[in-house]
Amino acid sequence: MALAVVVGGGAGAGSVVFRWCIQTFTRLLSGRTDYSAFPGAGNPHVPWLGPYFVLLAPVVGGLLYGPLVNRFAKEARGHGVPEVMLAVAQRGGRISPKVAVVKTLASALTIGSGGSVGREGPIVQIGSALGSTLGRLTRATEGRMKLLVACGAAGGIAATFNAPLAGVFFAMELILGTFSAEAFGATVLASVTASIIGRATFGDTAFLNLPDFHVEHLTQYGLFALLGVLAAVVGMGFARFLYLVEDPCDWLWRGPEWLRPAVGGLVLGLVLLALPQMYGVGYPVLEKATEGGYAVGFLLLLLVGKMLATSLTIGIGGSGGVFAPSLFIGAMLGSAYGAGVSHLLPGTAGAVGAYALIGMGAVFAGAARAPITAVVILFELTGEYSIILPLMLAIVLATATSHLLSRDTVYTLKLRRRGIDLEGPAPGAPIGAQHVGAVMEPLPSALPATTALADAADLLSLSGHGALPVADATGEYVGVVTAQAVAEALAEQPDAAPTTVGRLAEPPVPVTTDQPLAQALHALLSAPGTGLPVLDTLQGQPVGWLSHQSALRAVHKAA
Repeated sequence: MALAVVVGGGAGAGSVVFRWCIQTFTRLLSGRTDYSAFPGAGNPHVPWLGPYFVLLAPVVGGLLYGPLVNRFAKEARGHGVPEVMLAVAQRGGRISPKVAVVKTLASALTIGSGGSVGREGPIVQIGSALGSTLGRLTRATEGRMKLLVACGAAGGIAATFNAPLAGVFFAMELILGTFSAEAFGATVLASVTASIIGRATFGDTAFLNLPDFHVEHLTQYGLFALLGVLAAVVGMGFARFLYLVEDPCDWLWRGPEWLRPAVGGLVLGLVLLALPQMYGVGYPVLEKATEGGYAVGFLLLLLVGKMLATSLTIGIGGSGGVFAPSLFIGAMLGSAYGAGVSHLLPGTAGAVGAYALIGMGAVFAGAARAPITAVVILFELTGEYSIILPLMLAIVLATATSHLLSRDTVYTLKLRRRGIDLEGPAPGAPIGAQHVGAVMEPLPSALPATTALADAADLLSLSGHGALPVADATGEYVGVVTAQAVAEALAEQPDAAPTTVGRLAEPPVPVTTDQPLAQALHALLSAPGTGLPVLDTLQGQPVGWLSHQSALRAVHKAA
């Protein structure tokens, strides 16, 4: 608890420094606090260049952060969250402390010089690096180290966006990938601490000024549902387009990596000259879109422009997040969709701003597949409880559609392209690459579904497995019964307790013979007993048994 508070305080202070750096570099390189609020204006520092200064701003920024990243922390390049996910999944939560400093400067320079990226990825990496460093100094166990990394991520999100709940769920849903009472308590402490520091510095106001939300007609729920499906397609399209641009950038560049951001900045400058609304994060443009301030055609142009500008910024070696761009893209999609349905159904469609808000959450959920975070952060931004029902509907449909379209998210796709599977073993690990069929034990004799609980208790006590498969009268596999379930049933009142194991049997997470052991271990760890039946790939019938001991024998065989 004490370490979580310290990490939260560090993440909050890091957020303050990071936002100050962004504002400072933006003023120096554009002459404005946020240039996207004054698109097409000149830079008062170099008035003779007029609006053409945007051609040079990304080049100057690239000359500064390119050597910094290449020399001191190459992992600071890109959007940051995948690196933190990898550190937690396969590196015991270890992140170099220099990442916090390099990421702060590199991302602030990228955004300040016109890079069309967000600040959430950097602050997640900054806070996580602080948490990892504190864990090393205190010699924390690997489990506590991972938790401190998640606390840093939660604190960074909470302080940056004034969204403490969103920080908690972002950390558990995306960084840890699991929910527990200990993780929730620690991340809440870090998030609250960071939020207090953030609010003391920036004020107790949301970072976006969004319109009021109202559902005016039941027909709107159907329109929101359709928007959720469209948002998933756009969100996954954004994820694919991101790397579709990055690949040509990698292929075309043949010079030193430290020079790549500066040379690529010339191309980014051309995009900013044609569409100056893409300069930086672009929150003023987002707010104007939610208020219905743009025509449908221009909204679609902004949507495509954001995809291109963000992808190009990361492709040339820039440092920044994709969370804010996904919100921007969602707002443009939702506003255009809302304007369209308002034209078709003027009496029932409702305000355009409602669709913009729903689109923001749904596109992020479709791209990142983090539905709880998407719901919570939009609720915290609006403070309107009336947003919950349509928001949940659209986000759940967006998440489900995204699952159908791709196995990866905008974060995991980057790692998979590098040959890294977060659910698989770490490179060089002695366990995990084997298939389950090669390490499984013989299948224990199945209990008939009609076996009395008292008899099942005797058999389970002698089996040494803590769980046994159950078969029906025809010999078909119906599930697994655990010693714990039998003991709890026997402890109940006789008239309320089940009398046979058939009523207690439940099918566990399926594990097949051709499945990599690393994936099966996740199912084994969450199993209520001490083992799992291994199913035949074709017939779906149990042919073996996987236990912790059989998994460890794989290490002995490999040696």
